[in-house]
Amino acid sequence: MVNDKSFVKMFRMAASFLDFEKKIMELEKKLEELRAVSKGEEADFSSEIRKMHKKVNQLRLETYSNLNRWQKTQLARHPSRPYAFDYIDEMTADFVELHGDRRFGDGTSIIGGFATMDDQPVMIIGQQKGRDTKEKMYRNFGMAHPEGYRKSLRLMQLANKFRTPIITLLDTPGAYPGIGAEERGQAEAVARNLYEMACLSVPIVCVVIGEGGSGGALAMGVGNRVLMMEFAVYSVISPEGCAAILWKDQAKTVEAAEALSLTAQDLLAQGIIDEIVREPIGGAHRNPMRASHMLRRALRRNLKELTAMSPEELVAHRRDKFRKIGPYNE
Repeated sequence: MVNDKSFVKMFRMAASFLDFEKKIMELEKKLEELRAVSKGEEADFSSEIRKMHKKVNQLRLETYSNLNRWQKTQLARHPSRPYAFDYIDEMTADFVELHGDRRFGDGTSIIGGFATMDDQPVMIIGQQKGRDTKEKMYRNFGMAHPEGYRKSLRLMQLANKFRTPIITLLDTPGAYPGIGAEERGQAEAVARNLYEMACLSVPIVCVVIGEGGSGGALAMGVGNRVLMMEFAVYSVISPEGCAAILWKDQAKTVEAAEALSLTAQDLLAQGIIDEIVREPIGGAHRNPMRASHMLRRALRRNLKELTAMSPEELVAHRRDKFRKIGPYNE
């Protein structure tokens, strides 16, 4: 299990802070230095420490309450952000990972298996990015091949057979667009997941925990409830891809992010998602344990409501939900 302290240590050692976080990191460094000095001196620095701590908290609140859409995209991609395995370790017990699509391979960008959450059996499936270079290569940077989507569908059908609720954790730049993936039916695999998920008769809760990229995320995102972490993003294309297509200029990335309206707040207002799961101030990577507890509470509440519905009601609810997305007036 990955604990909170190890994540904070990883975050600081990597010095992987974003441009808009520099002032916060500088103040935090000064605060740590002051605490270190106070331990070795007879003088009492507690008053100064309290004042600086208050100043740091105020700066955090002001900074993270006023982020633009591109800055939130950067947070969603933060290298120290919790990934699917981290949430599974913290939220569930007795996780048994299942492998293989029974047709070609395992699809290591997607993980999943049976687990218990608050003594309730669940099938939990997530898109997994890598932390270091070796794992990034193994997980293909979170971009799934068709065998990954076929594996996820196999696990969802298994959950349906045993009347077990399904939780999916979405975090991918998109489905892998390589030649081999296309040869093995990438588009068909994504489309098949959309079709089959609409027909499953068990509760499905989908959560965008980081980067929800295009059809690669949507292939595991057809749920009765779709949640998003506060600083996650969910979009048909990345801001960089949008800038390249519309303006043919990477300098337009910030403008593209604004045009895409890809944040949790945007999507809740549009009725595309159902709920925003709050994160610790500064993002889930600042306190992964607390972020996991917040998500678990949201999942527990939503599953309780959904498990009260009949199989027929669940299917009708899910189909009706997605049919209502995107209304417009001419």
